[in-house]
Amino acid sequence: MSRRIGLFGGTFDPVHNGHLSIAHSFLESKLIDELWVLLTPYPPHKSQDQTDYDMRLLMLREAFSGIQNLSIKTIENELPKPSYSVQTIRYLKKKHPNQTYLYCMGEDSLAYFHTWKYYEEILEECELIVARRPGETHTEVEDKILKRTHFVDHTPLDISSSEIRKKIARGSSISDQVPEEVVKVIEKEQLYS
Repeated sequence: MSRRIGLFGGTFDPVHNGHLSIAHSFLESKLIDELWVLLTPYPPHKSQDQTDYDMRLLMLREAFSGIQNLSIKTIENELPKPSYSVQTIRYLKKKHPNQTYLYCMGEDSLAYFHTWKYYEEILEECELIVARRPGETHTEVEDKILKRTHFVDHTPLDISSSEIRKKIARGSSISDQVPEEVVKVIEKEQLYS
């Protein structure tokens, strides 16, 4: 029987409790057997001014350590740049044809998914799993996207990586927003200060 793999990509700069929370929502949905967290090296839609890939990978491994049915994958760092989600999905389907892939995202990403490069090809390759935000409507989302979308219950945390970076630069505590193991890496390596 085909294993159903959720793909959850991002720059995770830094990874925070919101990422952990949404990962648990994807896993608890029972729509997937396993969740692969894909660290994006240098996404085409963001500035190139990011923390070193290996440092972000270390923080991811620390944050998600011990979570059953979750793996950190470096696939996107091994593929040609720029890294687009559709090429990752096609690569995985070719390499593991007996697995079914579903692309996981938050509801905030769904609202602008139609702006992603090759978004229609992504929909041809796999379905989406979207972590629902309470009170969100999807009137602006195209029907062809919604037809390929599964929604899972989720209570989002109001945390963003960019705000965490700003807090660190100001010398504010982030211990309530970032796993303890990640805080230790940030402090030891003097990241974002």
